[in-house]
Amino acid sequence: MDEAIIAYLRKNYNLYVGAKTAEDLKISIGCAYPGLEVRDARLTMKAKGRDVITGLPKSVTVSSADMIKALEEIIGIIIEGIRNTLENAPPELAADIVANGIVLAGGGALIKGLDKLIEQQTGINVVVAENAIEAVAEGTGKSLDKINNIKRYTMRDRRF
Repeated sequence: MDEAIIAYLRKNYNLYVGAKTAEDLKISIGCAYPGLEVRDARLTMKAKGRDVITGLPKSVTVSSADMIKALEEIIGIIIEGIRNTLENAPPELAADIVANGIVLAGGGALIKGLDKLIEQQTGINVVVAENAIEAVAEGTGKSLDKINNIKRYTMRDRRF
């Protein structure tokens, strides 16, 4: 997502920004759901970087509408990935997901309206984890605690 924001700013504003600025934009004004940015009075933020043409420092005002455009393709890929996963999941697992919904975790989960957009595109209830940023690290830690079980289960399936 950060790379998509960097590419968007370079193409549309001739502004080169670093990963930290892209991350700040994503967290502060990132938006995925068209119309939501209007309700939020089109959030804006200054982005500082280097002018691609002159090489001099430059600052532009970036809006949540820009973030929708910047993130549109990558979010489309995520939604397509969710659809493909559901189509290829065993029926019991797919039924569980339909019944219980999807929980978004990680920094990207905090993008305004991402949950609503995924819900609209898939028809499955989506919620953002209460501690979305820490949830990925906590889950990884719990998985590592049970690494032997994971190895045993994956060895059963010859595809892995």
